Amino acid sequence: MKRICSLSIMTVLCISTAYAKPPENISDVVSAAIAYHDSGAYQRDFADVVGQAQQWIKEQAGKVIKPAIVLDIDETTLSNWEELRANQFAYFPDGTCDHLPQGPCGVLSWERSGRSSAFPPMKALIDEAQRLNVSVFFVTGRHENERIITSDNLKKSGISHWDGLILRPMNSYTSAASYKAPVRASLEQKGYTIIANIGDQASDLAGGHAMKSFLLPNPFYRIP
Repeated sequence: MKRICSLSIMTVLCISTAYAKPPENISDVVSAAIAYHDSGAYQRDFADVVGQAQQWIKEQAGKVIKPAIVLDIDETTLSNWEELRANQFAYFPDGTCDHLPQGPCGVLSWERSGRSSAFPPMKALIDEAQRLNVSVFFVTGRHENERIITSDNLKKSGISHWDGLILRPMNSYTSAASYKAPVRASLEQKGYTIIANIGDQASDLAGGHAMKSFLLPNPFYRIP
C-alpha cells in the first residue's frame, strides 16, 4: 500500500491506494539479471556504449584545450561480477570472501583482494584516450583508505599512467551525485575540458560539468 497525504492547518487527510499489481518476484529478477549477463547481452550493450564514447573522444580530443575524461571504477572500469553473483546482488559490506563462487562475499573484503578485472572495451578506450593525449581521471565512491588496493588492482588489470585517482574522504557519506559533480567542477577549474564522463549509475553523471555523458548498463544495483 502507499499513502497519499494532504496536510492542512487543522487536518491531515490520508488516502490509501493499492498498487496496481504486486512487484515482480525477487528470485525471478535475480535469475533474469544473471541470464542477461551470461547470455552475452550485457557485454554487447556495455561495448556498444563504450564504442560510442570512444568515437566521441576521438572526434573531440583535438578540438579543446586540456581534454580529459572522467571514469567511474566499479562496473565501469573494473568488473565485480564474481562478488555480485555470489551475493545474488545483495550488499554485504563486511565479512570474508573465502568461498567463491558461493556467497556471502563481503564487498570490502572483495575490493581489498584486488581481484576485480578490467572490462576489455573500457581498457581499449583508456588506451586510445592516452594515445590522443587525453587526461584520464578516475572518480570513485570508494573511500580514501582503499587508494593503494584500488591503484594496485587497476595496474594488475593493465591500466596505468592515469592523471588522477579521486576517492571519497573518509568522513564523506553524501550521495554519489553530490560528491562527484563538485569533483568534476574542480577539474574544470584547473583548466581541463571534460569531453566525456562515463559511469554505470545516473548519479555518476548527474550535475553536469562534462561535454557529454555516457551511461553504461547496470541492472544489478543502484547508487543514489
